[in-house]
Amino acid sequence: MKIEIKGLNKVYPNGNHALKDISMTIENGMFGLLGPNGAGKSSLMRILVTLAKPTSGQILVNGLDLQKNRKEIRSMLGYLPQDFRFFAKLRTYEFLDYIARLAGMNQSSKRNEAVEKMLEEVGLYEARNRFANNLSGGMKRRLGIAQALIGDPQIIIVDEPTTGLDPEERIRFRNLLSRISERDVVIILSTHIVGDISSTCTDMALMNKGNLAFKGSPEQLISQARNNVWRISATDTEYQEIQDKYPIISSIPSEEGWEVQVVSRSINGYAGEQIEPNLEHAYVNFMENELNQHWHEI
Repeated sequence: MKIEIKGLNKVYPNGNHALKDISMTIENGMFGLLGPNGAGKSSLMRILVTLAKPTSGQILVNGLDLQKNRKEIRSMLGYLPQDFRFFAKLRTYEFLDYIARLAGMNQSSKRNEAVEKMLEEVGLYEARNRFANNLSGGMKRRLGIAQALIGDPQIIIVDEPTTGLDPEERIRFRNLLSRISERDVVIILSTHIVGDISSTCTDMALMNKGNLAFKGSPEQLISQARNNVWRISATDTEYQEIQDKYPIISSIPSEEGWEVQVVSRSINGYAGEQIEPNLEHAYVNFMENELNQHWHEI
């Protein structure tokens, strides 16, 4: 499975140029789409799932043109939008059964088996007879994940999938996607939560203000931040100064004052040491140093 995006532009009637000449190839496995709010991630997602049309450019899915073969490509898709909705008057099991029918699972015995298995996978089996409207926020998100996966789609697109999930649920979701990614499928994970990508994705893109700012592996982005991440031991007075000078990734109170992690090419004489960056460090480093965008906008 391969998705080829060529010179994609999206300009809305109000003049907002949401996507600016986006070109990239996405192949089998987990692909992370990272960027701040307003980066263009959701516009790209909506075009990929045929809910919106590009102003110009082309998308090929295994060689099929998305604009000319919309029905065929839709049959390959599983989608979890950020604002997932459902029919409030259906029970959890009934809603998932309805989605399975839409996905073409017409044989009742196989459909029942698939629905029960999926409810187990996302931890909703015990809630299968509860009305979907009465589920907790995290459970509703899990139901959204289940409906995106129920028809064994070849392309799975999830927009901010772990919003509203507690840490245990987030780990369960990541593990579920990792297992599915071993098949011949493309999974596109659009998020602003860096941990969702660092834990699961082997390839990623970073978008900013409608542009494709970076495309490569998380390790390649991390390598750009080496020698730019510091752990500083700071007094209370120094901490106030550091806040004004550098992007702070984390700050922990200590006996002497603060232990602070910052992203910068140098720390101008503060007592500190360089540390190995992770993807969160790399993201802030890229936004701050490569794109010259102040970190508070992230």
